[in-house]
Amino acid sequence: MKKICIVTGNRSDYGIYFPILNQIRKSRQLKLQIIVTSSHLSESYGLTYKEIKKDGFKIDYKIENLIASNSDSSIVKSSGLAMIALSDAFKYLSPDLVLLVGDRFETLASASSAILMNIPIYHIHGGEVTEGSIDEKIRHAITKMSSFHFTSTTAYRDRVIQMGENPKNVVVSGAPSLDNLMNMTFLTKINIEKFLSWKLENEFILFTFHPETAKKQDNCLQIKKILMQLKKTNLQILFTSANCDHQGELINNEIRKFVKINKDKYFFIESLGHQIYLSVMNIATVIIGNSSSGIIEAATLNKPVINIGDRQKGRVQSNNVINCSYDSLGKSIKKALSFDFKVICKNCINIYGDGKASKIIVENLINKKIKLTKSFYDIKK
Repeated sequence: MKKICIVTGNRSDYGIYFPILNQIRKSRQLKLQIIVTSSHLSESYGLTYKEIKKDGFKIDYKIENLIASNSDSSIVKSSGLAMIALSDAFKYLSPDLVLLVGDRFETLASASSAILMNIPIYHIHGGEVTEGSIDEKIRHAITKMSSFHFTSTTAYRDRVIQMGENPKNVVVSGAPSLDNLMNMTFLTKINIEKFLSWKLENEFILFTFHPETAKKQDNCLQIKKILMQLKKTNLQILFTSANCDHQGELINNEIRKFVKINKDKYFFIESLGHQIYLSVMNIATVIIGNSSSGIIEAATLNKPVINIGDRQKGRVQSNNVINCSYDSLGKSIKKALSFDFKVICKNCINIYGDGKASKIIVENLINKKIKLTKSFYDIKK
């Protein structure tokens, strides 16, 4: 029986892992191991490890590595602490392979630890581009550390191959998070309101904004610009927190101050959990911010999305997405709410797949022979 170890550090990557974990749990040929790190164990980010336990999964190892600070050096120190602890975790669990999602700093720490301990890495969501975040560089670094790849689109598969990965080891799975949308039961508006203890209006904005980390900029100033424009709209707004990147807590603090202006109109929560988050997205009027969920999941729900700034720049998009600068949000909201754009969204087809990614991934985990070595694949001209 193959031991498959996953390392999750936050609510967003757990949402991607979730359908895969369910498939692994059902398999008689695979044994699941879960390591929990970073913001999952932080009270400031909602102690989201509890959601993993609530979903019935056993957490095999906990790593408290997150240093609460808004300096970029704190991310380096948090990564270092994660690597030290992961060496013990991997030694204790002795996995046959490590399955990693995406591009976060704790994911890089996991990949670095695994490769130094000669544990093969299987990677999900490689080949993508997000020019406004340091995740862009991390993602490509993890691609080169990995032995096998599951990409969300054909274009991303081509890019992974372009980076010297053998085509035999690069499979288009689609985005696993879409499996959640196909298989879950959405909560009703009444149940969502009960969870929030807050009354939702018929039309509202779902807002999530993360720091742009690829360049030196004042993310606090940017969120203030955004909030000033949001205040001019007449729509209710449900805010979820920024992630634990550099300046993420500064963004959260500005939002916390903003929601006090009108508690009936504005609400802030650290984490909704993947089921409630997607249920909220399902009934929201428009999705605003710079989260990858607006680019990947929202198209399946035919929702208008306004993507602000450069964090997601370069990521392929379905035609339900409006890209805007920090100063043109108001104009973009008018477009998103227009009849013509709603028609476009209604007919939108999600380029990230059809909700069958987890099955493809688990079949390959079962059937592909694990190799400890890999060769650079040269593209023939």
